[in-house]
Amino acid sequence: MPRRALPQALIRLGVPKDGVLFVHSAFRGLAREGFTPQGVLEDLEGHVGRGTLLLPTMSWRYVKPAEPRFSELETPSNVGVLTEIFRTQRATMRSLHPTHSVAGRGADLPALLGEHHLDDTPCAARSPFGKLPGADAWIVMLGIGFDCCTLIHHGEEVVAPDLYLRPKEQAETYDCRDRKGAIHKVRLRRHFLLPRDYYQFQDQLAVDGQLRLAYLGNVVCRAFPARELHERVVRTLAGRPAAILARPGQRYRMM
Repeated sequence: MPRRALPQALIRLGVPKDGVLFVHSAFRGLAREGFTPQGVLEDLEGHVGRGTLLLPTMSWRYVKPAEPRFSELETPSNVGVLTEIFRTQRATMRSLHPTHSVAGRGADLPALLGEHHLDDTPCAARSPFGKLPGADAWIVMLGIGFDCCTLIHHGEEVVAPDLYLRPKEQAETYDCRDRKGAIHKVRLRRHFLLPRDYYQFQDQLAVDGQLRLAYLGNVVCRAFPARELHERVVRTLAGRPAAILARPGQRYRMM
């Protein structure tokens, strides 16, 4: 695979430079095509330039009621090698959240990441996910399916929180330590473990010409504006709050 393959793909996808880019990733396919984690991250950072690169660094496998502590610097990410290398070697800030943290490098990080711990749900208005639409961010799904697009949770929380989130009386409390050592008490209402059909929004974006595709060998890259996705999720759920719940036989994710 040519060294400039990923930067050229991002250009073909129409991902703006100097903006906010949120990347979901799976590295196994990229490794088969000859990519290295450091090379991928360097290319992503090079594309955003003076903008902001964000990657999810979720830790729901490690931080649980039995282990109710999160550290911005020490708690590992459980969503892939790129996210773990990014948070430990390249990111300069990570949002304080026990299960759905986001790490970033670049401009405006305090505005995008600095309030995540103030809400009691994972993807609320003050979370990084809640701020993506207003920041005119783009989302790239790099070798990973649309079923992993966490921004859709933000729409669930906006329109139908009681359907998709555990009730307030079941909220858990976690100690979240920031990189300066300060402890923040964070309340968390977890998402219900429900089968969800997220692919319907991929189809909607494609029909409306808002979904762009590029290929790195056999690896599929999908890109779209966060605002376009969020508006479709909210509109769909406003008409039928249970629209995301999957029926038997549908493609779905458990989250």
